[in-house]
Amino acid sequence: MPTKTEQNAAIAVIEKIEEKIYIIRGQRVMLDSDLAEVYKVETRVLNQAVKRNLKRFPADFVFQLDDAEVEKLRNSSQFVTSSRKHRGTTYRPYVFTEHGAVMLATVLNSPTAVEASIVVVRAFVKMRAMLALHQDLADRVEELEKITSYHGQKFKVVSDLLESIMRDPKYLKRKIGFVEPKRKKK
Repeated sequence: MPTKTEQNAAIAVIEKIEEKIYIIRGQRVMLDSDLAEVYKVETRVLNQAVKRNLKRFPADFVFQLDDAEVEKLRNSSQFVTSSRKHRGTTYRPYVFTEHGAVMLATVLNSPTAVEASIVVVRAFVKMRAMLALHQDLADRVEELEKITSYHGQKFKVVSDLLESIMRDPKYLKRKIGFVEPKRKKK
């Protein structure tokens, strides 16, 4: 059983990895350079391992960013990696989904990679749970807005009806409430 200090260290590592998970093309992904750092290998070594094992990395596991996505990431406050050059052109990084990150551990095949993949998976799972919670809250707020709107419409109908009654002269002549009966004079 891990000690409290070990648990806190593991949580800190997971939170550090969570900061490096981006949503691109509707998928949660990590940059090749960030995964290389986690797996303790050079980015080029990581990408070479992928290229040697292309059959293990379908398009839903890994894809290369286009220029617009790279620019968007560079402008993001979350993205702090400097622009890298590769063979005279701007390097377009590869990004890995959760499944791609796990598959990396199998092709890198080192004890560090296996341990790191566990931490990466936990970070993705934690992020998925947080997004599900946010979606649940968003759904609840939307439902409350619908209910409020419905009741607002009903109150408007009642308000309009009362307003029309108050404008009708025959209702204005009639006194409403307790009226003291007329006393007979003696």
